[in-house]
Amino acid sequence: MGKTYGLDEIKADLEQTPITDTAKLIKLAKRVEKCSQTPKISLKIAVLGTNSIQYICKIMRLFLAAKYNIHADIYEGRYDGIASDVLDESSQLYSFSPDVVVVIPEIDDIKDIPALMSDSSQIQDVLNRSIGYYKTLWDRLASMNPHIFQANFVIPPVSQLGNLEANCAFSKNSFLHRLNLELAEQKTNRVTFLDFDSLAANVGKLRWFDYPSYFLYKQGFCLDFLGNVGALICSQIAALVGFTRKCLVLDLDNTIWGGIVGDNGFDGIELAPNSPIGESYRFFQRYILELKNRGVILAVCSKNDEDIAKEPFYKNENMLLKLDDISCFVANWDDKATNLLRISKELNIGTDSFVFFDDNPAEREIVIANLHDVMVIDVPTDPACYVSALDTARAFDWLQLTAEDLGRSSSYVSQQARIQLESSFVSYDEYLKALGMTARVSILAQSQIPRFSQLINKTNQFNLRTQRYSESDVAGFAADDDYRLIYAQLKDKFDDYGLISSVILHKQGDKCFIDTWLMSCRVLKRGVEYLIFSYIVMIARQMGCIGIIGEYIPSSKNSIVKDFYPQLGFKHMGDNIWFFDKFDFHEIQTFIKLEGDN
Repeated sequence: MGKTYGLDEIKADLEQTPITDTAKLIKLAKRVEKCSQTPKISLKIAVLGTNSIQYICKIMRLFLAAKYNIHADIYEGRYDGIASDVLDESSQLYSFSPDVVVVIPEIDDIKDIPALMSDSSQIQDVLNRSIGYYKTLWDRLASMNPHIFQANFVIPPVSQLGNLEANCAFSKNSFLHRLNLELAEQKTNRVTFLDFDSLAANVGKLRWFDYPSYFLYKQGFCLDFLGNVGALICSQIAALVGFTRKCLVLDLDNTIWGGIVGDNGFDGIELAPNSPIGESYRFFQRYILELKNRGVILAVCSKNDEDIAKEPFYKNENMLLKLDDISCFVANWDDKATNLLRISKELNIGTDSFVFFDDNPAEREIVIANLHDVMVIDVPTDPACYVSALDTARAFDWLQLTAEDLGRSSSYVSQQARIQLESSFVSYDEYLKALGMTARVSILAQSQIPRFSQLINKTNQFNLRTQRYSESDVAGFAADDDYRLIYAQLKDKFDDYGLISSVILHKQGDKCFIDTWLMSCRVLKRGVEYLIFSYIVMIARQMGCIGIIGEYIPSSKNSIVKDFYPQLGFKHMGDNIWFFDKFDFHEIQTFIKLEGDN
């Protein structure tokens, strides 16, 4: 009998393995098959491809198990079997009934290419036929209600028309570029594109297209990049079930500027735009600001005296980052692991949301040893490579971007003002009154589905059942008469939080079951949950229900709501089930004004 391996052992080996070491990755993938541990989450995943997908499936099992603690039960489609698997409803794919479908087509699948000298209408006709084919595939797959991840087309390095490829709309490569764009524009909520074309461009398309291997083994790309492909696919699948990072924690000295501010002074650090070293750090700061503008929270964790550490932010004219961009600033002489826990508490988010970037390998090792769920970037020695190191780590791969994401960072910065306001009141109730909160609680609109489903897949603390649903799942519930989807929005004198709560009610006979109830950690202890419950009771009445069933499923992160149902007056019915039928209850008073109130 062969040796069995523990998941932690495999994970430790994977962390030390370069992503381009394909032979070692395959060896680790074989260990997963013999693993003595079962990951917490299980997903049924169908992988369909035009070319060979065997090794892709092996690497997916490895990455999902060792990186995300997900057991992947994988259906491997037949070679060149995308159409036959999907269009034949008697195929094994349908009896497998996957949660996720990964589709990896190739450019050879596109048989219909515009003829040379085609005009715009002829090109559009050809384009519409290709788009119609993939829409048909998506519609057929929709009957199983999976989320679909589809690779876009990798534009080849071969140019039959030479430089004219980029100058003629009818050229094959121009057509493929346009097809990628229009497919992305016309996809449904249940489809997410995997950007294989950018991945191939980053590693070099002359290296990506391994023609000898293709003709011998029908490999769609060079196996040197198998790890890159697996990392992309698995990061997106993991994001679907809630594994997302949202906070970048930065060191200061030799990380966002060159030199040590305590020794060199605020004006002696390397940031000059006419210096190659200074420009490298400014390039990194610009990238950090772009992350912040898309909703990534920024925090500082530095071994420094706080006053000295802050000086460059308001005294050095070459600093692009400002103190207002930082949601939490911790500078002292404690170890970094301790300070990361401090940042976690102040921001009220888990350390599994953190990406840690520090130039000092000793500090990185301390964090790795003590906080296993923090993503620690392997920082290169050359600051000119900092951006590519963080970017290629795919640390902030999200499935969608919402308006609430764009305002997240400023919301956490505003939290400092709230803390100051709270400290000026003896009574917490007086503090809540002073916040000037207004809320809206209502039935979900179609336009709100992306944010609603995003909350479902990212919220862990105030989450009574921690069930994960995709956008397509949510859209299906919204169209079902036996379901009601409720959202809540909140504003105060400092911020508009946007949509902060998702509730899914399911009518079961004459009872209303609370399938999902969660709320953003940014608004805990404000009283919004009581307004939401009043609305739940009203909707349950309208649905003709005589009682409400609630379930609390414990997780490692939602203990704050373990007593929530009894606090609302629910009766314990055994196990984790609670029941409420006091429809004449007196609403709990809050200090929040409902929009529309007089």
